Amino acid sequence: GRPVKRSLTIAGHRTSISLEAAFWDALKALASNEGRPMAEIIAELDEARGEAGLSSAIRVHLFERAKRKSTGV
Repeated sequence: GRPVKRSLTIAGHRTSISLEAAFWDALKALASNEGRPMAEIIAELDEARGEAGLSSAIRVHLFERAKRKSTGV
């Protein structure tokens, strides 16, 4: 699907993130499972992403998480 743009405040600054609906749904599920706000999870990924773009860092994190779940690693 087409990316959906959302605006959030992360570490005190406003930013817009474009992700496909499936990634937004996965982020919502992750936040719900961990009992934390989605913005808090995104802020952690933002801090750890290095040179990668934030949207890419989120996609990779969710992909790696799904892969670990499916392989049991």
